[in-house]
Amino acid sequence: MSDIKNVAVIGSGTMGNGIAHTFAQFGFKVSLIDISQEALNKGLTTIAKNLDRQVAKGSLTESDKESTLNNITTYTDLKEGVAKVELVVEAATENIDLKLKIFKDLDACTSPTTILATNTSSISITKIASVTSKADKVIGMHFMNPVPVMKLVEVIRGYATSDEVAAITMELSKKLNKVPTEVNDYPGFIANRILMPMINEAIYSLYESVAGVEEIDTVMKLGMAHPMGPLQLADFIGLDVCLSILNVLHDGFGNPKYAPCPLLVNMVTAGYKGVKSGEGFYKYTAGSKDLVVSDKFKK
Repeated sequence: MSDIKNVAVIGSGTMGNGIAHTFAQFGFKVSLIDISQEALNKGLTTIAKNLDRQVAKGSLTESDKESTLNNITTYTDLKEGVAKVELVVEAATENIDLKLKIFKDLDACTSPTTILATNTSSISITKIASVTSKADKVIGMHFMNPVPVMKLVEVIRGYATSDEVAAITMELSKKLNKVPTEVNDYPGFIANRILMPMINEAIYSLYESVAGVEEIDTVMKLGMAHPMGPLQLADFIGLDVCLSILNVLHDGFGNPKYAPCPLLVNMVTAGYKGVKSGEGFYKYTAGSKDLVVSDKFKK
């Protein structure tokens, strides 16, 4: 089981295509799985563009790019895609019901020795593992966005995850030139348990008119050496994703300090989800790198 060479990635969106890109770049054979060929083609196009950036920067050769793309095979059939892999990394939408269904299906169509990993940023690994017959083989492998660039992999042990599977996952992450950090399975793990309350507090500060969007982000960038302010980061992550994670924290701990700011709830309800929708705390125009505060928050 420790000799992993074939990996399936479920989901070809932002995280899924980044995870597939990274495994393929480091020589793994990758089965990229999604519900439609259209989604898969879009994911492959993104991977090719990101590889072109690496070639332009001199971090990859044209030959490296071609071999990376050749290491990826696409599937719309889950059973066919996972048939010969030693590891599955699920990177579907952050929705508990969808993830539970995927893991039930994976349990039925993978080998008893196949490791089942999830890229969830907040959903309980123990709960996901509970719908399988091999909870000892289920683990969290939380990559950061953008996956080909960011070094961290948060490796989350479910209640029943075996020592062997945890050790294999840690070692595998290092083979991807990542820095794995092992944490236990409690709401939000470590990354989001600390990050999301900070983002939520930044939104509360805006909601309560303590300061404006630019002022809040400037304080955190220049005062705390953050590369991106919390409101810009929230836009980048997706305000709907931030809200979902805060709800997981609030439900999981029952502590009012994790309650999402009403402004965040309203923005997501109205469809202002950040970069993905074109507007959140800032406005985003295709082809422009200028950071423009949303008209909603201009003084």
